[in-house]
Amino acid sequence: MNTDDILKKIRSLEIKTRGLVETAFAGDYHSVFKGRGMNFDEVREYQPGDEIRTIDWNVTARLGSPFVKKFTEERELTVMLIVDVSASGNFGSTAQSKRELAAEVASLLAFSAIRNNDKVGLLLFSDRVELFIAPKKGRSHTLRIIREILFFQPQGRGTNPALALDHLNKIVTRRAVVFLISDFQAKNFSRELAVTARRHDLIAIRIADERETSLPNIGIITLEDAETGDQIEINTADRDVRSRFTALADAQQNELKRVLRQNRIDRIDLRTGDDYLPALRTFFKNRERRLMVR
Repeated sequence: MNTDDILKKIRSLEIKTRGLVETAFAGDYHSVFKGRGMNFDEVREYQPGDEIRTIDWNVTARLGSPFVKKFTEERELTVMLIVDVSASGNFGSTAQSKRELAAEVASLLAFSAIRNNDKVGLLLFSDRVELFIAPKKGRSHTLRIIREILFFQPQGRGTNPALALDHLNKIVTRRAVVFLISDFQAKNFSRELAVTARRHDLIAIRIADERETSLPNIGIITLEDAETGDQIEINTADRDVRSRFTALADAQQNELKRVLRQNRIDRIDLRTGDDYLPALRTFFKNRERRLMVR
């Protein structure tokens, strides 16, 4: 793909996702993430009605009368997009690959964050950390993030979210909103998920394709693991073969759900070829309701 084609694709994606932000999505994002953090401002004398838990006991003891800590709402969030660029992301049984869907969703989130005056950063991973872009603001920064998600050429082929999460936790020390976008075709990484969920507001976005969970009846075919190159020949005309394939895929998905639920990590399931906006909006609406109940 030449430079003109790359720029055209990035521009097309920008127009589409910015349009969605302006018309349908920014309000959802803002209502859920605004004011999630508080910054210390000053101490002042206690006044009737102040919450006892805001009393600064050190200052109170030093001055001999009660003082409370005053906080102001944090106006700026840091949003980190952690995106899987392993070889399995190149698969797509529709006109869209999993990586293209990941890029579109990441673009929507990035433009929503910029519109909310938040910083956005990017971490691309495969079986290694491929690229880290520090959080910043601005349209040109966001366009760079989109370009890297779409066209970055990874060195690795496998998937290792544990390395990506460890790297994030070492380099991003302030609490951030973290969107982990992957097909999650990886071995156990529950410990790293748990650590990240304690330090950050972690949301898992699972990108899948219909053909990864069900096989059509088309006779004998050869399946290849995009990440390892391993091949296997199967007869899709055999109903038991198709059932076992679906059962294995379901078991993998149920295990991921269990681990995420155990660590209280929100999950969004998206599939190539489907409209992703309803799933995203449902997630934000549900989360907003939960925040109102607390």
